[in-house]
Amino acid sequence: MATLPPETILPPAAQAADAAPEVLAEALIALHGQAAALAMLARIAPEPVEIGGELGTVIARAAPWQRALVAQNVADCAAMLDTGLGALGTLARRGQDTAAPALVLWREFHAARAAMVSVLESTASA
Repeated sequence: MATLPPETILPPAAQAADAAPEVLAEALIALHGQAAALAMLARIAPEPVEIGGELGTVIARAAPWQRALVAQNVADCAAMLDTGLGALGTLARRGQDTAAPALVLWREFHAARAAMVSVLESTASA
């Protein structure tokens, strides 16, 4: 467990303007758009995207360091999904089944998203 508050650990660049609540909500919507394409390749139902409402309020209430961590996680997930969807597209063009590798990538996305949510939920208890 860290003995310093997260604000002093994060580099100044991590607390940039791209962690603004509105920008973060838009990035999450785009990320879930990629996840919907992945769900189709994994042959599972895409999840509905509802970034407003309760999640929007949680993002707005989050501390700047929490939004910075979530913004970094969103960027990392987007890069992961970009690369993975490109590889899955290659498999699909070759006529190969994409379900199993897409499901593995889906599970990675879910784990990363759970980490994002836990960072934001720590706001409620703080």
